Amino acid sequence: MIHAYLKNKKLFFERAACLGGYRGLTDSAVLTVQEKAKKIIAEIEQILVSKKDSEILLDAITNPPKANKNHMKAASENQALLSKNELTKNLDSNH
Repeated sequence: MIHAYLKNKKLFFERAACLGGYRGLTDSAVLTVQEKAKKIIAEIEQILVSKKDSEILLDAITNPPKANKNHMKAASENQALLSKNELTKNLDSNH
C-alpha cells in the first residue's frame, strides 16, 4: 500500500517535471529547491539588513556624534533661512 502511494507520487512529480519542460525529476527537484532556497536567503538577508539598519539608527539617535564646525555652520545657516522665511511670511500677512 505504501509502495503504491509512493509510486503514484513519483509518477505525479515526473509528469509535472515533463510538463514543466525539465529534463527529468531530478532536474525539476533541484531547480525548484534552488529557487525556494534563493527566496529564503533573500528574505532572511533583507530582515538582517533591516535589523542592522534599525540598530544603526537607534545608536545614532541615542548616541549622537558631537557637532563639528560644518554641523554648526549648517545649523546657523538653516536658522538664518528659517528666520528670513518667518520674517517674509509675517510681512506678507500684514499687507
